[in-house]
Amino acid sequence: MTRSPTSSSPRVRAPRPPNARPTGAPDPVPRRPPRSRRAGKAGVAALRAGAADQPVVILDHPQLGENIGFAARAMLNCGLVHLRIVKPRGGWPNDRATAAAAGATSVLEAARIANGLGAATADLTRLYATTARPRDMRKPVLTPRAAATEIIAAVAGGGRVGILFGRERTGLGNDDVSRADAIIEVPLNPEFPSLNLAQAVLLVAYEWRLAAMGKANPASRMGGRGGTPATQGEIAGLFAHLEGELDAVGFFWPEEKAPRMRRNLRTMFLRAGLTDQDVRTLRGVVKALAGGRKGRGSLGKSKSSGKGSRTKGRSGPGN
Repeated sequence: MTRSPTSSSPRVRAPRPPNARPTGAPDPVPRRPPRSRRAGKAGVAALRAGAADQPVVILDHPQLGENIGFAARAMLNCGLVHLRIVKPRGGWPNDRATAAAAGATSVLEAARIANGLGAATADLTRLYATTARPRDMRKPVLTPRAAATEIIAAVAGGGRVGILFGRERTGLGNDDVSRADAIIEVPLNPEFPSLNLAQAVLLVAYEWRLAAMGKANPASRMGGRGGTPATQGEIAGLFAHLEGELDAVGFFWPEEKAPRMRRNLRTMFLRAGLTDQDVRTLRGVVKALAGGRKGRGSLGKSKSSGKGSRTKGRSGPGN
């Protein structure tokens, strides 16, 4: 049998498609999901229509766009759609966040970007701070499951609730945690309790979803009290007012203890569960005390003009 002569021409490889990448090379960002996996604006709009009873997720100074996207995906998995972001390091909008969201891009598009934590929480009536390490503060410390039950109750009473997550590397600072009404800690391995940002969001969001699916109109924590729950902005205004007057009389001394004293005062007010009427009353008290300190004559006149029972037996300040 005669063999065919072997061709001596060189082998020619098929041209590489323009968008192909070298074998083994990682994607610079996660690939965009197929159309069937994207929630779309209409889908999120439908969720938003019934989202008034949802907590707000707040990401404080997130460092990586991918983590923002993963967090948005975790939120939408559990039916949460309200996202606020405080000073994202990579700027906004963020292409990496959009790619990582894997279909939850509408959550990102509707996200509210804030220049500070005060602005991001001003309208909230209750705030939960997530942390992996113990804090030296007298605040309730809850598991995600216990917090979810409280959140359902707070919203049922007309409250607006936020859940705060810190930056990836350092978490929340003590001043940030001091703003919160309560702390959420996940009971993990104490030797390795750190979670990725999106993992933490998913754990807390999942517990909220379970509580929301099984809720039975829990009683409001504010039931029977006058007024509506005070917002974080109203409480911050009260604290700034009080702090200014205390500064004027040298209350925060010695200086090295001042930051802790301020945090303790803020925590005391948050533990009280103040209403908007409570805040107005307390601000009036602070104003009256400050006015009495600056000009005791006018305050004394209003007291002495009342019934004599208040001043009976008193001849003067030195008595």
